[in-house]
Amino acid sequence: MSHPPQALTHSRVLKIALPILLSNVTIPILGAVDTGVVGQIPAPEPIAAVGIGAIVLSAIYWVFGFLRMGTVGLTAQAAGAGDRNEVAALLTRALMIGLAGGVLLIAAQWLIFTVAFAVSPASAEVEALARDYMRIRIWSAPAAIAIYGITGWLIAQERTRGVFVLQLWMNGINVGLDLLFVLHLGWGVSGVAIATFLAEWSGLAMGLWLCRETLRAPAARAWARVFDAVRLRRMAAVNGDILVRSMLLETVFVSFMLIGGGFGDVTLAANQVLLQFLMITGHALDGFAFAAEALVGRAFGAGQVTQLRRGALLTSLWAAAIACVMAVAFWSFGPWLVDVMATDPEVRAEARVYLPWMVLAPITQLGLTMFDGIFIGATRSRDMRNMMIVATAVYFAALALLLGPLGNHGLWLAMQICFVTRGLTLALRYPALERAAGAGKGGPAGRAA
Repeated sequence: MSHPPQALTHSRVLKIALPILLSNVTIPILGAVDTGVVGQIPAPEPIAAVGIGAIVLSAIYWVFGFLRMGTVGLTAQAAGAGDRNEVAALLTRALMIGLAGGVLLIAAQWLIFTVAFAVSPASAEVEALARDYMRIRIWSAPAAIAIYGITGWLIAQERTRGVFVLQLWMNGINVGLDLLFVLHLGWGVSGVAIATFLAEWSGLAMGLWLCRETLRAPAARAWARVFDAVRLRRMAAVNGDILVRSMLLETVFVSFMLIGGGFGDVTLAANQVLLQFLMITGHALDGFAFAAEALVGRAFGAGQVTQLRRGALLTSLWAAAIACVMAVAFWSFGPWLVDVMATDPEVRAEARVYLPWMVLAPITQLGLTMFDGIFIGATRSRDMRNMMIVATAVYFAALALLLGPLGNHGLWLAMQICFVTRGLTLALRYPALERAAGAGKGGPAGRAA
């Protein structure tokens, strides 16, 4: 049974979004610190190695990003429908999937590394350093993936202060250990990896503590419900579509890094520095996209189309304001940020050449980020999958046309075209989402109406 609509105001949107914005900004800041710490070594190879190692592992982990996104949508809809037992069971399912997925990655690490470096054009020195980094970090995969499920579950219940505490705890430990292991003890690239390994396991411990009341409740251990075939099939269908979407998205980012490596270690390092700008923008916008996930999910579960539309509109207006602020900030302070993250003169000069793309990125990322949040909340995963297929095809077509005449500029332009394509195609599917909400036909896999 659904509850009466809760007032949806700017204040409520900000109450959800601001802790997420702050917590998400710490994630790319952590990447910037990793880059900045190894950037104090006056050579491009350590920066490039951390860049390749981190992007490969992040790509693999974010294949499991379906766990966060699917958990948000399903949990928010269960909450909107007033099904508290299902809310608890979803937390247990998310944790089990996350831990099992991490163990699978540890078991498959030899294959993962072999495939990653078979297609990597990096130099032998960069590859050796990247392998050292990845061999250490892979052992925290169960914690890293399980945290996705915890984060999604907290967001769905609008407990975003808990998400902020979790990220601040984990990233604060990581930054502190980075400085200790790399700058003080001189452990280099391996020190960055050890710091992340310890931070991720401590983050899982913090996440479990934040969820302790629900985990102690009988509903979280009601195994008949947890393993209910119908609910598992629904979760699998939603997560399966999001998995395909995530794999395609990570294919785009990994291909970006690998193709950039073909332009040499200096360009590869410069692209890694600039990707931190891209990640900062994405995570800042995600503050309002995550708010849209929770608000749209609750409205969708309760069949409240007016609330759904208002939640989508208010969160998107705030995201647009943030995008404009980010664009101005990158225009004004971008060169200074590049200098902070890299000390090698060649890397600094190369990064400045492509910095204008970072000024454009907040605008091109706006539509895709917000529509992702809206569609995740409504569990319209099939639409997300199909539109990502279109955007990926457009991206590779753009690469084929632009790399030859434009080089690394063509690489960045193809990425921007991919962003715009994702936003526009999801916008075309939005009316069907509202129709499904009004008819109560979200369906197991977010079927298109």
